[in-house]
Amino acid sequence: MERCPWSEGFEQYRRYHDEEWGVPLRDSRALFELLMLEGAQAGLSWSTILKKRDNYRKAFDNFDPERIAAYGPEDEARLMADVGIVRNRLKVSGVIKGARAFLAMEAAGTRFSDFVWQFVGGEPLQNRWTALGEVPASTAVSDAMSKALKKAGFTFVGSTICYSFMQAAGMVNDHLVACPRHKAVKAHALASGKISKSVAAQGRKRRAGASSATIAPDESGSA
Repeated sequence: MERCPWSEGFEQYRRYHDEEWGVPLRDSRALFELLMLEGAQAGLSWSTILKKRDNYRKAFDNFDPERIAAYGPEDEARLMADVGIVRNRLKVSGVIKGARAFLAMEAAGTRFSDFVWQFVGGEPLQNRWTALGEVPASTAVSDAMSKALKKAGFTFVGSTICYSFMQAAGMVNDHLVACPRHKAVKAHALASGKISKSVAAQGRKRRAGASSATIAPDESGSA
């Protein structure tokens, strides 16, 4: 397999490339975890964070926003003493702030998944890069996402971090065209897109049917 060159080096990195990177991710909690880990990467390498990912999940209660949002000074002290994660006070605090921003967003009626996917119109952007040098570090889309996330209360969400997040979460397909995963994640995106559109169409059909149906008084319970 002619993988994207960045993935070579150690087996865990190769598995991440082959199984996760670029596959569209739409679960809000999983997206929150990924964004927090991308923020932890700032100034470091993704391989460093990937090696610590299990430690992060254990330290941050599997990235459960409700539990993290309730962290106090004792939890921050515990995290700063945890050698299994990057012990940077601003980054630790950033995860707590992120959890609170996540909950505030969802309490206001916006799913985190919908919020981040809106920047690509809900469907992955399919790029066709032939060399690593062609792949951008940031784009106008990641600029917009960064600005919106900061306004919502998140930290460590600069444009470069947001673009890396978009790549990992499958909002953009940045596997090189020579890499077999380019075709695979594109097919996955197309299939999931068809399913989501079909579900949405069925929902619209049910709502239209309900609005036009005549309900007898004894069926409605209130007529």
